[in-house]
This record gives sequence, C-alpha cells and structure tokens, in this order.
Amino acid sequence: MPRRAAQRALFAPLPDMRGSIVKRTVKEQISDKLASHIASGILQVGDELPGERELAAAFSVSRESVRSAVQDLASRGLVEVSQGARTRVVKAEGAAREPGIANPRAVNSYDLGSVHGARLLAERAVVAESAERMDVETLDRLEASLAAQKHCLNDPVQFLICDREFHFAIYRSSSNPLLSDFVMGLYTYLMEQRRTAVSQPGAILRSYKDHTEIMAGLRARDAAAVVAAFDRHLDRIYTTTRAILDAIGQSVEGS
Repeated sequence: MPRRAAQRALFAPLPDMRGSIVKRTVKEQISDKLASHIASGILQVGDELPGERELAAAFSVSRESVRSAVQDLASRGLVEVSQGARTRVVKAEGAAREPGIANPRAVNSYDLGSVHGARLLAERAVVAESAERMDVETLDRLEASLAAQKHCLNDPVQFLICDREFHFAIYRSSSNPLLSDFVMGLYTYLMEQRRTAVSQPGAILRSYKDHTEIMAGLRARDAAAVVAAFDRHLDRIYTTTRAILDAIGQSVEGS
C-alpha cells in the first residue's frame, strides 16, 4: 500500500458516535480533569491545588467554573476546602481514571524503554496529522496554555497540569480518537517520577522551551518540524526519567 494511502487508512475516522455522547457542563469537565490529575499522580494526597486564577488560566475557563469544580471534588471527598487556606487533596481512591485506553497502573507495568519506543512511534503519527488539521480555536488554546506555563516555572504541580492540557489538546486534534486515546494513556507513565524530574533546577524551563518549539511548528502547519520538536521533547523526558530510576535503584542497593 502506498505510504499516503496507508496514512489515510491509519487516520480513517471511527463511526460517528456523537449521538450517544452526553454533553457535560464546563464544571463537570474541569472536575473530571482535576480528578484525573489525582488518579494519575500529578496531584497527590497532601498536595495543595493551585489557586483559582492559576487553574482558570491552565484550563482556559472562568474562575467561577473552577470554583464549582472544586466544590464538586469536595463533595466527593477528594479534596478539602478550608477558609483562608489552599484546597488540599485528601483522598485518591475513587478519583476518575485518566483519559486513555489504559489506566496508569497498567501502563506503569511496562519498562521505560518499551513505553518510550511506543510513544515515539504513536506520537509521531498523531502529532504530524494534528499539525495539518488543527483548528484556530485549538491553536488559540495552546497559545493561552503556553502563556500560563511561563508563569509557573517554579511550580512543578501547576506546570504538570498545564503540560497535560497542552499535550492532550494536540493529541485530540488527530482525526483518529482511538490512536489519540492510546497516546494519552502512555502520557500517564510514571507520573510520580515525572514530578520529581520537573522539580529539578531548570527542568521546567527546558520543557517550556520544548513546548515553544512545538508551538512554532504548529503555527506554521509544519508537520515535520512538530515531529522533530516532539522527538527532542520525548528524548528529554526519557533521559530525565531514566536518571531518576537509576538513582532510585542505587539508593535501594545502598540501603
């Protein structure tokens, strides 16, 4: 099969299921996103949530929507809201599963090299196709996300929330929802170690610069540039995660 025909087959849309999808309110969408951050480990028990203004910027929604979403999480017992203090995560059990076709625990059962190789193969296809078909509204949301990231270079948790929104918006621009869901599932891999990685000096700034390169390729509708920028970004994630796993291994051996 010729390469172009193979690509068209790969990204052939699945049957239209829109009639069976129930539209959710903005509050429900934000509540689900925050719950999935807890489920994946971006937000852990004891963590304070970023403020309403920061979350509103990360999700490109109003502060009122964020406030309602947090109240919904509080009613489910996942967070605790205290007067005069930041909202804190108090429970992870019962949080929503991260979007994707595999839950974080299942993805984490694979070795780092296998997941990295799968991400390279799948994400190259997804982001290349997304670069060619992304709409203006999504580009604007990515620009807003990039602006929000610039203001949280010293806040690993807030940056990871923005990072997830940035990546998922790109993945969802693919016309193949199954493949984009697969990539979103791989994104959850070893999130606890990712938190440690982005806490290292200069790590967030390096990721932010990677995102600016990705954004430049998306603005230009240059699929090759977007793929190259993603390759560099994923290689950086692999290298930093590998170093943390090696350090953990040495610590265990020396104890």
